[in-house]
Amino acid sequence: MAIQKGTYIINGVERVLYADPDKDSLGDVLRRYGLTGLKIGCGTGQCGACTIILNGEPVRSCVKKMAKVPDHAVIETVEGIGTAANLHPLQRAWIKYGGVQCGYCTTGFIMSAKAMLDKDPHVTREQVRAWFTKHNNLCRCTGYKPLVDAVMAAAAVMSGEAPLSSLDTVIAEDKRIYNTHYPRPAALGKVMGVTDYGGDISAKMPADTAHLAVKLADIPHGTILSIDCSEAEKMPGVLKVITREDIKGSNELGGALGGHSAMLKDQIFILHGVGMKVHRLGDAIAIVAADTRETARLAAAKIRVEYEELPVYKDALEAVKPGAVSILPGVPNAFFVQPIIRGEDPEVFFKQAETDPDIKVVSGSFLGSRQAHLSLERDAAQAFFDDEGVLTVVYKSQHVYAMRKVLMGALGVDKLRVIESPTGASFGAATRYDPGAYAGAAALALHRAVELELSYAEKQIITGKRCESYCNFKAAVRTDGTILGAKYDLAYETGGQSGNSVGTARKGARFGLGHYKCDNHRGLTRVILSNNAYLTAYRGAGSPEMFTSSESMIDMMAEAVGMDPYEFRYKNVVREGDLTPNGYPFKLYPLQDMMDRFRPTYEKDLKWRNEPAEEGWKRGIGISLGGYHVSWWTDICHVDLELTADGVTVYDTWEMQGQGGDIGSLVQAEEALRPLALGPEKIRLVQNDTRLCPDSGLAGASRSHFVHAGAIKDAADKLLGAMRKEDGSYRTYGEMVAEGIPTYYKGTLDTSGWGMKDLDPDNGQGDPMPDQNFIINIACVEVQEKTGKVRVVSSHNIADVGVVGNYLALDGQFYGGVFHSMGYALFENYSDFEKKYMTPLGCGFPKCDQVPDDFTVEYQQTPREKNPFGSGGASECFESCCHVSFLNAVCNAIGARIYEMPATPDRILAAIARRDAGETGAPEPYCFGKSFEEVLEDVRTHPLTVKTEIAGDC
Repeated sequence: MAIQKGTYIINGVERVLYADPDKDSLGDVLRRYGLTGLKIGCGTGQCGACTIILNGEPVRSCVKKMAKVPDHAVIETVEGIGTAANLHPLQRAWIKYGGVQCGYCTTGFIMSAKAMLDKDPHVTREQVRAWFTKHNNLCRCTGYKPLVDAVMAAAAVMSGEAPLSSLDTVIAEDKRIYNTHYPRPAALGKVMGVTDYGGDISAKMPADTAHLAVKLADIPHGTILSIDCSEAEKMPGVLKVITREDIKGSNELGGALGGHSAMLKDQIFILHGVGMKVHRLGDAIAIVAADTRETARLAAAKIRVEYEELPVYKDALEAVKPGAVSILPGVPNAFFVQPIIRGEDPEVFFKQAETDPDIKVVSGSFLGSRQAHLSLERDAAQAFFDDEGVLTVVYKSQHVYAMRKVLMGALGVDKLRVIESPTGASFGAATRYDPGAYAGAAALALHRAVELELSYAEKQIITGKRCESYCNFKAAVRTDGTILGAKYDLAYETGGQSGNSVGTARKGARFGLGHYKCDNHRGLTRVILSNNAYLTAYRGAGSPEMFTSSESMIDMMAEAVGMDPYEFRYKNVVREGDLTPNGYPFKLYPLQDMMDRFRPTYEKDLKWRNEPAEEGWKRGIGISLGGYHVSWWTDICHVDLELTADGVTVYDTWEMQGQGGDIGSLVQAEEALRPLALGPEKIRLVQNDTRLCPDSGLAGASRSHFVHAGAIKDAADKLLGAMRKEDGSYRTYGEMVAEGIPTYYKGTLDTSGWGMKDLDPDNGQGDPMPDQNFIINIACVEVQEKTGKVRVVSSHNIADVGVVGNYLALDGQFYGGVFHSMGYALFENYSDFEKKYMTPLGCGFPKCDQVPDDFTVEYQQTPREKNPFGSGGASECFESCCHVSFLNAVCNAIGARIYEMPATPDRILAAIARRDAGETGAPEPYCFGKSFEEVLEDVRTHPLTVKTEIAGDC
């Protein structure tokens, strides 16, 4: 290996770097020299997280070979543009305008923007968006809108049009920060590039840390006949090859599956051994530990596995055909159903429509695409034994206590510490812990510190996805717009493992026409295996799949009876006294007021839609209405508070996945301790370490802000009660200590006594959550009929999630949710079986210019009675149904229904061709093995024990 010496001007200082010119990238070398503010995400130059400035130009350093970097080049990284006491205007603007969420892309965007503004700070929003698009700066969290806002604000300062003070954070005199735009505490470290994500921690582990690589399955379905590790073990530098035999615990990351009361064991293995089946390409066979990461990877490639290959089912429909073999041993490929039975059988109305012209029947069969989470951070984990001798795993976990419990059983240890690393977004993917399990298993086998960083392609193959879904939907409606009844059959494809499938299907059972008055339901949600990526949590899990068909059907019903789609929704939207499909009242009924408030926006957009478009283009407007459920029917959250000499310390495990667990804890603590008027500077956060913090639960199901508030209020009330003197004033810390009064208090919220109940497994009736949120979306698009190309012109949105705790965090979640929804509807897809899906752009990741600048979010703040601050849960609401606003807009533009997602140009052109040929019928219904009627008969005759079998014809 030839080593090249190079001299460069780095952040204003002449420095000498040594590198392999043809092998090393500029990004790798800068990180090796300690400049880890640049992040290596995709590794293919597509995401821009690695952007630095080279001789005045933004460069994606992960693909810039050192041989191409001229000697004495001027290099700028984020470490050189500002300090904590003297931030660059762009860094200040990113904090003020909410540009920081997970923060993984932040430094890349800031450096890219700096290169632009250094040339000319007089820029337009269109120029900023074009710049980010040209230079492949991708963001998965923000929807780009806050980033453009931040650049424009910084540009005004840099051009002299605004003072630097315009970027200051202003706090009220009473120091109250709840329901304000106060920035999140972690933002400073992220804009400076000093926040260490998983890969940064791996790069900074002690020198004797072992480096890991994972050998994944070579085929998606088969039985392992032999595993030959001999070549790998002989390689110089290889410390050990860890296989199934090295794991002392259960080796299982899964739990029990439900086919109602019939519990089926789901074998989700850490490592697969001889005689075991692999179910997908992401199944792990072995882990190589070596002295370098490169050696570990080379050795992993030398492991030879012999298989008995089995049929590969690339989708759920293939897996339920007669004669298909079981993917999970002893488990039918269609293994779970959840019926929804309420009111009369809609077949009565379908039959009546044959002779009654006043009743229209509408039907459709819909395909929802498989969507990758596409966070830009690579997955990384570390494991070691801490100062108490306890095995410790550091990973971007979304529920550190659940991960602790699962890994203790899987690895066979009675003590385990889990620490959440700073996380470059998750959106649900980190509810599974595979990389942490690999690291923990290796640390135990070697009894030394280990680190693992997956490539982006490996991450794509290993992690779960939002599943592909299939739905047959039929509804009856009177010509006056009254919905009479609905019948729907929705299948979730769960891939090669069960993942989160049962919970997702039971969530989906709540949303079939779920926000409209409809008293007569017959529905099924099913789960079917395949050999693709497994189904895992993804923001809104269960609801987007059902809303794909449900909100499409609302438009189709409106068209069938000649009503405007907004007016049709307004007529049928739930009002006081109406029940959910599961037979219980809504927690509140804000949708009519929201529609009244949003009507001017719709009328303005409708006027735009009816104006002439550019030649060759058609305009369309689309609406969706829905929301999500908060928490579940029994939930417990713990938060501790400690009074200190300097203020108050909060201990919790509100995992920070990019959504703002830090700002959530901060504003709630300050609000709960209002009598002390501490202000944010007196509140310290200790979070997401199972050794130091109590179990606050999962950062998911839109629960954290809602339930955490009750727990922190409980702890605060106890602390304030102890501090309160007889005259109503409060003791100081010193007085508390002097009087021997405890300064540490535990807070708990337990919803089990609130009278809720889970869904009945035989009819889907029940009251499974303590709160709800609501949303309305309006999308405007233009479609070029010749090419099928879609331009998204605007997206206008309103939600009711209760009192807003922090606007910057909530706006970011809103913008990001709508952005994901747009990608889901129009651009994004995933399959394990094609290499193009191993990169962000290969999956259809939208760039900045594909997202509209006319992008608005607003709130109707109805206080929630069960929350001490009036707030509800939020995040998943924003991704529940919004995608259908874009689908409905495209359909409105071309005058034809698109039944398959994403609505790519080829599918749009096919719909236009069907329209022109006069073909107006819906596609043939999907076949899921046993028919709808057979399954319901099974439920009737065998309650609580039914399992859907794989055989049978539709």
